Amino acid sequence: MKPVAMSRTFLEKVWGTPDLAPWYESGGRKIGEVWFGTEGEPLPLLIKLIFTSENLSVQVHPNDDYAAKHENSRGKTEMWHVLRADPGAALACGLTRRISPEQLREVSLSGEIESLLNWVPVKPGDTVYIPAGTIHAIGAGIVVCEVQQQSDITYRLYDYGRPRELHLDKAMDVSSLDSHPGVQPPVELGPDEVRLAGCEYFDVDALTVNGVRPYTPDPARWQALIVLQGSGQLDQNAVKAGDGFYLPPGTDPFELESTEGMRLLRAFVP
Repeated sequence: MKPVAMSRTFLEKVWGTPDLAPWYESGGRKIGEVWFGTEGEPLPLLIKLIFTSENLSVQVHPNDDYAAKHENSRGKTEMWHVLRADPGAALACGLTRRISPEQLREVSLSGEIESLLNWVPVKPGDTVYIPAGTIHAIGAGIVVCEVQQQSDITYRLYDYGRPRELHLDKAMDVSSLDSHPGVQPPVELGPDEVRLAGCEYFDVDALTVNGVRPYTPDPARWQALIVLQGSGQLDQNAVKAGDGFYLPPGTDPFELESTEGMRLLRAFVP
């Protein structure tokens, strides 16, 4: 069995950007998200590239139990791996001080929540893990690769005056008001291979290819490979940044190859 090229869906967003290089061309459209997909049943994980020119809304996601009861859905735990960041770019992860749920509602309505967000400066290569219940936002001037549970449940607390619905009652129910550790350091797995994030829902690794690298897929579970940087070959097929591949269980071993250097993200359910 061979690796399967993943489809890509381009979504325009008010906070998106036409500058998608070196991953894609936008055709002048303000693209905010690029979703990777497969034919047939959706994977249990959703993988995206997110491109921002403005701050995204301040939001929170429910855990599995709450989402099942109130939304007939999975919860949403996610992680971000930073690919590009303008000077001063940051990600918001939790609040700078603990407040009550009632105060959270008040500051969300007044806009004071902007000054309470824990904005973490980031650079390319940084990773932030966002468990369900974490109040968060992606800042302007950033490109991230996001891996998340296959869920679209988002509760907005604040949206910078944009005319979109807020979901304060449910956000109060699910928001964790504990502090957030910020950028998560990678854990070395082996030569040119590190773990970026791991939890019960996903493991996400980064692989570096310089020259020829044999690759043996897991025989018992699917994997996704996303080319983050550089170009080269995957199973003797030319690939470049922005390409994604699905490896079904039982995919045959193959080779990764790059003369200029290539970096890939691997995601799977543990």
